[in-house]
Amino acid sequence: MSEVSPLTVDIPCEPWIGRNDGDAPEHRRWWQAVRPYSPEALAASAHAAASDGVRSRPAVLLGFRSEEGVRRNKGRLGAIEGPGAIRAALGPLAFHLGRDVFDAGDVTVVTGGDEFPGDLEGGQERFGTALAAALDGGALTVGLGGGHETAFASYLGVAGSQRSGGVRVGVLNLDAHFDLRDEEQATSGTPFLQMARAEAAEGRSLQYAVLGISRPNNTRALFDRADELGVRYLLDEYTTRETAETFVEDFLADLDAVYLTIDLDVLPAAVAPGVSAPAALGVPLEVIIAVVRRVTASGKLLHADLAELNPAVDIDGRTARVAARLVDTILG
Repeated sequence: MSEVSPLTVDIPCEPWIGRNDGDAPEHRRWWQAVRPYSPEALAASAHAAASDGVRSRPAVLLGFRSEEGVRRNKGRLGAIEGPGAIRAALGPLAFHLGRDVFDAGDVTVVTGGDEFPGDLEGGQERFGTALAAALDGGALTVGLGGGHETAFASYLGVAGSQRSGGVRVGVLNLDAHFDLRDEEQATSGTPFLQMARAEAAEGRSLQYAVLGISRPNNTRALFDRADELGVRYLLDEYTTRETAETFVEDFLADLDAVYLTIDLDVLPAAVAPGVSAPAALGVPLEVIIAVVRRVTASGKLLHADLAELNPAVDIDGRTARVAARLVDTILG
């Protein structure tokens, strides 16, 4: 592990809030446990975790406040408020984690218009630089989106980290969509084609698998592109706990490390109504949780993110609560 570098964001970590049942460890909730990120604090935590062999390595949360990719993809807006909504839903949850958690704040992309598009590409690069710094500091990182343009921002961070050098890294996407669109500019529907092209430029093939694909919501052209790129996928209608766990195990077997990205529209609309594009069928939450647990148990998880939470259309905060539960599961 190298020396921890400074991490630059647009909006620093803000105070967390939640219910207070007391300050003793047995009463602790997320809002009481999460600490502001600093290179010194992360370095000390990573050293302590490596020394005692009991505590897990520290985690760093990093938000990507962006809906510019969704706007370009002609989706409904609101995902820019996703990171704040996930934190608000996490705050009151009981904290049972055996690791330190730091909040590094948010990288922000101003939403543009047709004549003056927002600087999504610059925001993705800034997020990637910040993420790589946290990864190189020894953290397990979790990105809080934002539209699914968050995925390419995460890829830039993973690819730019020293920890991905010389190892076989795969991308596991839990999603109703391939997000392999070929567009003139980056959108929330292009991140994995961008990754494939970036990998090809380095003489590598993208190791990419998608669980939860909706056949009616992906054109024949997208299925053909997935086949051309060697993408592994499992359709939503065939995704049970058994088929999902087998699919994930087979994918992980060929990898040294994995980047897990969760588009919340992989879930049924009744469970996750607050997304840019609600699912007609979706994959049950208990299956998604089982997949997340299987990935974390493998010991290969390098980075994870969640995308497409849209608080503007979330009913009773259901989707934010689901996202918070998934973050807790990833880090637990």
